[in-house]
Amino acid sequence: MDRTHRAAVLWGVIGTLSFLVLLQGYELLADRRVDLLVKFGVAVGVGAATTAVTQGVQTRLPAGANR
Repeated sequence: MDRTHRAAVLWGVIGTLSFLVLLQGYELLADRRVDLLVKFGVAVGVGAATTAVTQGVQTRLPAGANR
């Protein structure tokens, strides 16, 4: 796996974990619960979208900007 793919996957992981942290905060403050399957499904979608967007943006950056 080259550097650009690894970076895109890591940004996907960061996006997924950020979503889960925000959702946890919502559940704590709003006193409402979200079903576990919904959490998992949306988190996977957020991770995939973040990875895809990062991969797309990295290919459009100049060669020296993604270091």
